Amino acid sequence: MQQPRPKRVRKDPEERRREILAAAIRLISERGYNGISIQDVADEVGVTKQGVLRYIGSKDNLLAMVYRDNYNATGNVDEFMDSGLPGSAPDDLRFPAYLRFLVQYNSRRRMLVQLFSMLQVESFNPTHPLHDEFAGRQDAIWAYYSSFDWNIPPEIGGWDEYMRPVVRRAMEIMDGVQLRWLREPAAGADDEWLSEEWASLEPAIFPSPTWDGYR
Repeated sequence: MQQPRPKRVRKDPEERRREILAAAIRLISERGYNGISIQDVADEVGVTKQGVLRYIGSKDNLLAMVYRDNYNATGNVDEFMDSGLPGSAPDDLRFPAYLRFLVQYNSRRRMLVQLFSMLQVESFNPTHPLHDEFAGRQDAIWAYYSSFDWNIPPEIGGWDEYMRPVVRRAMEIMDGVQLRWLREPAAGADDEWLSEEWASLEPAIFPSPTWDGYR
C-alpha cells in the first residue's frame, strides 16, 4: 500500500522571509555573494528556487535585504540612546561611548560581521550590486554621525571642523580589529576579545587629557 505523502507545511510569509534571509546570511558570509546562487538558498531553506524568488524578487534584491535590513539597520545611534548606558543621554551624547556600544553589539553578531567583511572586499568589483554603496560608505557614515549632537571637548573646536578624520580613523581601526577577530580562532572563541581589544586602542583615537571626561 502506498504511503500518503506528507503534507507540505505552509509557513507565514514573514517567517519564510526571515528563514530565507538567515540562510542567505550564512551562505554569503561563508562563500561570498558571487559564490552562491538562489538555488543554494532554496536548498538551504527547503523550498523551490521559484519559492525564494517569490519572496525576494531577484538575487540583487536579496543582497540588499541582507545588508541594509540586517547589518546596516541595527547597532545604530538611536539604539544606543535608548540603551541608558553612560554617554547615551541626548544632552550628553558621547561618540567614544557609542563606538564601545557598537563594538559590543558587533561582538554578538559574528556572522553578520563576517558577511559585511566579505561584501566589503567583493564590492571592489565595479559590477558588484553594492559597489557604489561601499565606495560611498565613508561619506555616508560621516553624514549619519553628523546628524547627532555629540558632546566633544570644546578645545578641539567644532564637530565639522575637527572630527571627520577622527571618525574615519575610528572606522578603519574597527574594520581591522574585526577582521583579526574573524581570522583568529582564539579571538573568536573569547566573547570579550573584541571589546577588550577596542578598549586597548581607544586611547590612541581619543587621547588624554583632551578626551578625559568626554569618553
